[in-house]
Amino acid sequence: MSDIEKKHLRTVKSFVKRAGRMTQRQTNALEKHADSYLIPYQPQKLALERIFETTQNIVLEIGFGMGTSLIEMAKNNPHINYLGLEVHEPGVGNILDLIHQEKLTNLKVVMHDAVEVLKYNIAPQSLQGIQIFFPDPWHKKRHHKRRLVNPEFITIMSNALAKGGFIHFASDWQPYAEEVLALFTNAPELINQFTNFAPRPETRPLTKFEKRGQNLEHPIKDIIFTKID
Repeated sequence: MSDIEKKHLRTVKSFVKRAGRMTQRQTNALEKHADSYLIPYQPQKLALERIFETTQNIVLEIGFGMGTSLIEMAKNNPHINYLGLEVHEPGVGNILDLIHQEKLTNLKVVMHDAVEVLKYNIAPQSLQGIQIFFPDPWHKKRHHKRRLVNPEFITIMSNALAKGGFIHFASDWQPYAEEVLALFTNAPELINQFTNFAPRPETRPLTKFEKRGQNLEHPIKDIIFTKID
């Protein structure tokens, strides 16, 4: 394979970008509020201290969906800056509208692949936490390679975390949760804050995906590890 072919070889993504239907409100928010709250993706390190009005701990959330739970966290924790990542335009448009309505200064958004954002945008040891709530479990065995959490991505996340920073993962698909628990446990730079799965933190808002899992009587699993070096 030539160098050019290698350069353009597509990597496996943890998501499929679907053409979701945009409401007029979401479209208007993207047009009117992107300059204020949406950070354009460029493959270079972000000056996070310049993005937010106040210098304080930064927590990154991967895949916030429509953004309602992340909005709630930002409102409840004004002492924390949040950076939300999402690839689907309806969700981005929705959260931009909510940020504007709530006049939040501690929440910004990037609409791009989380792996590339963490690799190229986030400086080492600059995050206090990373949240991954109810990612696509890719149920079918042939699709497991699309799952977001794997050893390489754990290393990428760990590099972005400050010492003592946390990774909080939640899922309603127990086989995936057990796989992630094992992967985190085998990562030498991480330590479990609990013996096994974590009790559900009251600080994590109820999400649409969690409600759906509860309706299907799926066990909800939280995993919280911290960086030790």
